[in-house]
Amino acid sequence: MMNRLTMAVAAAASALTFSTAAFAGDQYIDETGFAVSGYDVVAYFDLEMKPVGQTQTPGVPGNADITAEYNGATFAFSTEENRDKFVADPARYAPQYDGHCAYGVAKGGKVPANPNLWRIVDDKLYLNITDVVVGFWEEDIPGNINLSEGNWVSIEGEAASESTIPKFTSEAPNT
Repeated sequence: MMNRLTMAVAAAASALTFSTAAFAGDQYIDETGFAVSGYDVVAYFDLEMKPVGQTQTPGVPGNADITAEYNGATFAFSTEENRDKFVADPARYAPQYDGHCAYGVAKGGKVPANPNLWRIVDDKLYLNITDVVVGFWEEDIPGNINLSEGNWVSIEGEAASESTIPKFTSEAPNT
């Protein structure tokens, strides 16, 4: 009896995982071959976040030898501790909209995001493409998140952006 119950639960969990994965979009990956250009997504949560209208503290480059897989992509981390935190709860740390620009999603499309143009809102990581776009996004962060959430439902399944991040030279991942 116990074995059948265990097998039934495992089969249900497997089916749920498979069906959930079918709805996930492709993670944005640039020329580095890493999600978020190889920057450590856990480290953002420990950085000083600047007030709206000010340039953010730069992201922390990850290390090519400290990685984890999530959503079909490789994420790099600056420390093993950060990698372990990510592995324990990747959805908490992974950027919203599969690493695409939050304002771009608010406008209905998938465009790349610069890992140094970030903001954490309600314990979620959002990235944007250029400093000019950050200005537009910051004019109404709650309204833009609301638009993004509504648009994401219809564009999530589209292919990830294949564009290059403008005016960005990656320092990551370090080896």
